[in-house]
Amino acid sequence: MKLQPLADRVIVKQLDAEETTKGGIVLPDTAKEKPQEGEIIAVGKGKALEDGGIQKLEVKVGDRILYGKYGGTEISSKDGTEYLIIKEEDILAIAK
Repeated sequence: MKLQPLADRVIVKQLDAEETTKGGIVLPDTAKEKPQEGEIIAVGKGKALEDGGIQKLEVKVGDRILYGKYGGTEISSKDGTEYLIIKEEDILAIAK
C-alpha cells in the first residue's frame, strides 16, 4: 500500500509493544499497552500558512518519534502492519 499524507500529517509505523516487563514477567496480548513510539515512513508537504506559503515539517522519514497515546487514526495494511496517521503537532518528541 502506497500512502502519501497531506499537509502537516505523517504516517507512522507503530513499534511493537513490550513482550516482557523489566522484572521479566511475560505479558499476554490483553495486558500489553498500546505503543507510543514509532518510525515515520512518509511525511506531507507541510502546513499551509495564511500568507499562502508552506511551513516545512520538522520531522523526516526515518525519524523515531514519541506521540500521544490516543492521537491519530489507525489503519492496517493488507499484510496486517499497523500504521498511524497523525498531525505533526501531535508528535511529542524525536527519539535519538
